Amino acid sequence: MAGAIIENMSTKKLVIVGVILLLFQAFAFMVGGLIAPSPTTAVHYLATKCVDTVKHRQETKWFMPWGPDQCDKIRTFDEAMAKKIEANNIVFAVHIPMPNKEMSPWFQFMLVILQFDIAFRMYNQIEDGAMVNIDVGLAYRDDTVSEWTEMAHSFEQRKLSCNFTTPRTFENEGRYYECDLLPFMEVGSVGHKYYLLNIRLPVNERKKVNVGIGEIKDIRLVSIHQNGGFTKVWFAMKTFLTPSILIIMIWYWRRITLMSRPPVLLEKVIFALGISMTFINIPVEWFSIGFNWTWMLLFGDIRQGIFYSMLLSFWIIFCGEHLMDTQFFAAWVLGSGQVKKCESCEPATKIFPELGLHPTKKLQDQTERNRFSVYWKQVGPIVFGSFCLFIFDMCERGVQLTNPFYSIWASDIGTELAMAFIIVAGICACLYFLFLCFMVFQVFRNISGKRTSLPAMSKARRLHYEGLIFRFKFLMLVTLTCAAMTVIFFIISQVNEGHWHWGEHTVQVNSAFFTGIYGMWNLYVFAIMFLYAPSHKRYGGEQSSGQCITRDAGANSGEDIQLTTTITHVDGPTEIYKMTGKEAQQ
Repeated sequence: MAGAIIENMSTKKLVIVGVILLLFQAFAFMVGGLIAPSPTTAVHYLATKCVDTVKHRQETKWFMPWGPDQCDKIRTFDEAMAKKIEANNIVFAVHIPMPNKEMSPWFQFMLVILQFDIAFRMYNQIEDGAMVNIDVGLAYRDDTVSEWTEMAHSFEQRKLSCNFTTPRTFENEGRYYECDLLPFMEVGSVGHKYYLLNIRLPVNERKKVNVGIGEIKDIRLVSIHQNGGFTKVWFAMKTFLTPSILIIMIWYWRRITLMSRPPVLLEKVIFALGISMTFINIPVEWFSIGFNWTWMLLFGDIRQGIFYSMLLSFWIIFCGEHLMDTQFFAAWVLGSGQVKKCESCEPATKIFPELGLHPTKKLQDQTERNRFSVYWKQVGPIVFGSFCLFIFDMCERGVQLTNPFYSIWASDIGTELAMAFIIVAGICACLYFLFLCFMVFQVFRNISGKRTSLPAMSKARRLHYEGLIFRFKFLMLVTLTCAAMTVIFFIISQVNEGHWHWGEHTVQVNSAFFTGIYGMWNLYVFAIMFLYAPSHKRYGGEQSSGQCITRDAGANSGEDIQLTTTITHVDGPTEIYKMTGKEAQQ
């Protein structure tokens, strides 16, 4: 019996394939859990207070906190007041990384978070809605003797959000406010060995610049970058998986093109899913080791967004194409003949008038099947949501290509939009999963309705179709599991991107989760293309035999009854697919 591999392969071989895929899935988790280090590392820095003794300096001077060319330093602002040093002449200097260490392109990105240490003073309290104006410059060099090269310079504003938990009395002066962490800088590549930040807090009482921000004692920075060891493991996985998916994709499409019929919608969508998986797999990140490509973070987000869109759309179409219409099936099982379909043969209503079969109604569902436009109501919101993700990403990481100090979280409106986006994205992801569960439930319910016709068959045929139904149900449950893990991964990723803005509510994810989910996507796509590829048992003329509606008065026994029409390779890739008509769109 011709069809897809999922229905023609023996149970023993399918079990072997399933065990192998399961072992690869376990290996993907173990690679992250046992081999790869944690995905990121956070390093804390305390800014050094340097003194710029030259007023109205024309050229840019970079202040080093340590080393042979270190700046003139002060320990406290009390010392600055004693030496009559103005606030405008104080530069906070931070060298990244720590002494005797180097940054590496393997770190992939660098995210810097800012925190102020502000002391409480009765006559210098933080005003409501206080904004800190920051004059910041970023420079780099690749050895310890060359001059610093400016990479970026910007005037930024950050809103203070500080709480003073003890009573505001003179006795509590000198205690520190509890201030939220502030987004400060994000660089999309780490192409240099050394980085230097010079931060100034210019004061202008007449223009109310940096007035009412309390008594700032120190500036602390947290630098976050991807671990080099995790990057190497990640690149190795991509390098290994890319040819694997590419080979199975080419093999799958070659088998589709060998068919005498054109590809159906489900087969096209499976092929598109393979293309999107290959696109996200291609390890272009290897070039970031040799080239300082600051757009790699944005490009990675775009690739992942395309894959998300394709994967979510595939699941909708995959379930939708298997929703069943019982009437066409009933004409087959209850009638005393065999149904075949073509334009030149006798209509089914003339063969089985007692069944009340209406081709214009139910057979129209068959024609609506295999049309992408039928799914616009389901796929449209997915495409729109992906487009919103792209716009949101461009509003931050797109701008950061020219100004690494820009952050959408820096303003009240931007913060509210970003928080609303994260919350709405999480809710939409959960609603999508619930909708997918509903579609799977519909598919299972319709399959169960067909099982009532199986007892009319011979034992061998009944066991065959029960096996097909079990295989399909198992695949649908695996699909639901993958969808659940993908939704969880998406929500955690969104929370982690903004976890500095959630206070202490963070989600710690180790490397095993990243490598496991990534391996799961590849294994799932591999399995779908393999299982839904046409079987090699039949090609050519046998596929199109009997493609018209005929009447076989002698076929009264249930032994020859099939779960599908005899359009063995004209309607779809599998018998489960062919036994299911497209349910009328709601």
